[in-house]
Amino acid sequence: MSDLVVGEDGLARPAWAAANPLLREYYDTEWGMPVRGERGLFERLSLEAFQSGLSWATILRKRPAFRAAFADFDPDAVAAFDDDDVTRLMADAGIVRNQRKVDATIANARATVALRADGGLPAFVWSFQPAETPRPRTYAEVPTTSPESVALAKALKARGFRHVGPTTMFALMEAVGIVDTHLLGSHRRGSSGVWPS
Repeated sequence: MSDLVVGEDGLARPAWAAANPLLREYYDTEWGMPVRGERGLFERLSLEAFQSGLSWATILRKRPAFRAAFADFDPDAVAAFDDDDVTRLMADAGIVRNQRKVDATIANARATVALRADGGLPAFVWSFQPAETPRPRTYAEVPTTSPESVALAKALKARGFRHVGPTTMFALMEAVGIVDTHLLGSHRRGSSGVWPS
């Protein structure tokens, strides 16, 4: 079976993006498109950390609840969360109730606020953009880490970020357009404007 599926609309997508309407919408409109704002990047960083060990479809389904629970991912608001907020979050069935991930999200909000003194989270994360992007034809050719994602993870940890391992950071880089891992032949390949097709 091919890793690309041609939909009823005649467009080729990877099989994961053809699996259900929610994933298809995310793939067609958001995944791999540049995110250069602080709040948007903080949200993606947070959701990638929560996704670890779970399916992305689960996170997308819960995204409205995550936004409600985490003050629409406003870093200043989340940085001010206290023990009562943690108790509230751990009781919220709409999100992924994982104490380490909740604590990491609050710590990461504080680290995001602190990073403004050095140019901010978007400039910091985008500074790890590689000189070239993968050109995968199949899933097997899509990497799960890169030298840049390893370096980004290390640099973020040094700044107080948590739950930001090299694999999670590579997924973030894919999601926000820093690398383009759309399969060759996908209708989204090169759509970010960051990398020529």
